[in-house]
Amino acid sequence: MTRAAVLHGPNLNRLGKRRPDKYGHATLADIERDIDGTAARLGIAVEHFQSNHEGALIDWLHERQDGLDLIVVNPAGLTPYGYSLLDALNDTGLPFGVVHISAFAAVDGRTRPDIFAASAAVYASGMGWHGYAHALEALNAKIKEV
Repeated sequence: MTRAAVLHGPNLNRLGKRRPDKYGHATLADIERDIDGTAARLGIAVEHFQSNHEGALIDWLHERQDGLDLIVVNPAGLTPYGYSLLDALNDTGLPFGVVHISAFAAVDGRTRPDIFAASAAVYASGMGWHGYAHALEALNAKIKEV
């Protein structure tokens, strides 16, 4: 069975309450249920982890990476400068997909770099919470091609 990790970065625990005009009304629990449904349909076992701390995301990934086949990550506020998390993802040697609920390139009218984009096997931005399912499906298809 394919094993996947879904990492949720800073402030995503506040989804549904934090800026619903921008991020919608779905909570992180709602999104995880949707991801779990997609994973079950694809025959993927998925583990979720959210933290507001980059080091906790890295520690969690280090503890589990040897048992994984793919990773989906929403780096959230770490996107322009989470180099340690990016290094940890690249060091796994696994394909990973980046998800941004909103169109990240122009958050709040500012252009910010996405340091994760160039390394991502799959990139979903501005698709709302549906981007997670799309990233999981696309990554699953990529590993089946190999």
